[in-house]
Amino acid sequence: MSRSFTRTVLALSAALILVVLFGGFGPAGVSASQSDGAYRQMGVYEEVLHKIQTDYVTDPNMQNVTVGALHGLLESLDADSSYLTQSEYATYLAHQHEGQARIGMDVSKRYGYGSVVAVMPGGPADKAHIEDGDLVESIGGKSTREMSVAMIRLLLEGKPGTPVSFELVRPRSPEPEDITLTRTAIVPPALGVDQYENSSILYLKPVILTRERVDDLIARLREMPKDANKKVLLDLRDVAEGDPQQGIRLANAFIQSGTIASLQGQTVPTETFAADPSKFVTAAPLVVLVNHGTAGAAEIAAAAILDRKRGDLVGDRTFGEGAEQKTFTLPDGSALLLTIAKYQSPSGNKIEDNAVTPNVAVSENLDDELLVQGSNPSQSEQRPDDQLNKALAILKQKNA
Repeated sequence: MSRSFTRTVLALSAALILVVLFGGFGPAGVSASQSDGAYRQMGVYEEVLHKIQTDYVTDPNMQNVTVGALHGLLESLDADSSYLTQSEYATYLAHQHEGQARIGMDVSKRYGYGSVVAVMPGGPADKAHIEDGDLVESIGGKSTREMSVAMIRLLLEGKPGTPVSFELVRPRSPEPEDITLTRTAIVPPALGVDQYENSSILYLKPVILTRERVDDLIARLREMPKDANKKVLLDLRDVAEGDPQQGIRLANAFIQSGTIASLQGQTVPTETFAADPSKFVTAAPLVVLVNHGTAGAAEIAAAAILDRKRGDLVGDRTFGEGAEQKTFTLPDGSALLLTIAKYQSPSGNKIEDNAVTPNVAVSENLDDELLVQGSNPSQSEQRPDDQLNKALAILKQKNA
């Protein structure tokens, strides 16, 4: 291994450490103690690389060693921060400008592997009975442990009509399952609307939190008096797609005043999002359903409703995703996708770090369906929705 290559590796590593620790390519504005600590750690890293190069059982591929180390360094920060090699970043940029088809599931990274956050109803993943919490062990024969979350998401996308093959590990299955799905243009279902208790309870399920969907939901809230609806059940289970600003806007429909959320980072001035009284819609009694598939914008809304004591949260702890990212291009053409700020609830809880814990915990049923013993497997009856039933019971006790 040439000395010049080793120096190049160390220079790249040093630049990366400075970016991660200080948000830039140099120690400007960094205290002496921070700078000294960083350079001491770089010395440790140099020594580790040297020992691997000289004493490992075989002559290692130092480029692979370094790429693996850089992936691990970014993933140690949070699930969304990623290191992309030069070729990965070129692919990433190319996909940014193409309309890509998907298989209808949101993926992040947990336990070192790709993890399904939520599944879009009616999409290919839903039809294959993939659920939140399932692990994507490999894609195209390559382990997701070796991939950044950005590349996992990229590989699952592609041209409409093309197949994607991956190995899926389900929580209740000991062996990985080979799955092949066809990518397609995903069309989210319309706003889910139902009524319970002689129309006194209005049930709303947005599925996604885009501007258009929040518009639809707010319009339905405004129609409550005419339909004799007196209470609201907002179902944010498996709502993982959406804009954080729309999560704030959704919360504002139920919260008349006070802080809804804040955004804070080491180099990002703190931004506080306060409720706008003109965007407040209803003071009707409220219960919100959440689960492990509730992520991002939906978590921001749920956390605000809970912290402001505007309503009860029923269900499971949410996924934990709420951050702003910035892309840093490195001198060799590789790149960092780095989390630079995180959303916080009114009480200061960082959603990315701690998720949102409901004040009324009700676990989901282990299976979506219970097969009738002795019947044809295609014939099934739905298990009771314990979370929904608990939410309705709480709402019944609330005064309209």
